[in-house]
Amino acid sequence: MDKYPRLREWVTKNEPSIQLNTPPAAEVDDLCLVHEPDYVDRVLKGQLDTKEVRAIGFPWSPHLVNRSLRSVGATVAASRISQEEGVAVNLAGGTHHAFSNRGEGYCVFNDCAVATRVLQTQCGVERVLIWDCDVHQGNGTANIFAQDASVFTCSFHGEKNYPFTKEESDLDIALPDEANDEVYLGRLREHLPRVLREFKPQHVLYLSGADPYSGDRLGRLGLSKAGLAVRDRFVFESVVGLGIPITVCMGGGYAEAVEDIVEIHGRTVLEAFAAWCR
Repeated sequence: MDKYPRLREWVTKNEPSIQLNTPPAAEVDDLCLVHEPDYVDRVLKGQLDTKEVRAIGFPWSPHLVNRSLRSVGATVAASRISQEEGVAVNLAGGTHHAFSNRGEGYCVFNDCAVATRVLQTQCGVERVLIWDCDVHQGNGTANIFAQDASVFTCSFHGEKNYPFTKEESDLDIALPDEANDEVYLGRLREHLPRVLREFKPQHVLYLSGADPYSGDRLGRLGLSKAGLAVRDRFVFESVVGLGIPITVCMGGGYAEAVEDIVEIHGRTVLEAFAAWCR
């Protein structure tokens, strides 16, 4: 959790002109656009059973509830801003392992799924692309939108990494252990322009992820910091170049040195800012 305040400090230091806002907590009605009301209610009241808490991976506490609501609220707020401004970033978020009726893998609510439904029900957006480059498959997101042709889900992830039982996204790019910059970027350049051309999204939610980094403890891939920056730049140039609003969430990062995680996430923010400035 130390990476989040340090990321804010890093962004402020390296690009003081970026406007940073404190996000509101997510509205319960917005959560219930995706999550079963009973599940939402039991999370808020601390009534999850032992098995459910174990699956999430964090003990229940009021702090966990507040953090989860703020994380979703930040992605929803960023989505509203990017719909107007073109680009916006949540310095946290990417809780893609949460299903409609349960949490998993340190994810309580699915922020990108909720933001998608808010965009569709309140902002006049019809087609949303969720482009997930976190090294772990966005299984909750894939499950939530499995039968919904208005949302295209793509996951770039480690083939042998968590979750070990995968869901089916609209496009799954499963990469072998130690896949390097050349392999990864080749697949990205192959698929993203095609999906943008064929699906024609009206909004893109981008989970960047610092965990494909070669130095990540849980990543198992082999990307360099430079390769990750090229990844981000290509995504932003491809999407913003077509005039499509894009909202960015940080996703995971588990390098031994927190400075590495912060730098990778921070470079994502700078690439997003540069795309916005164009």
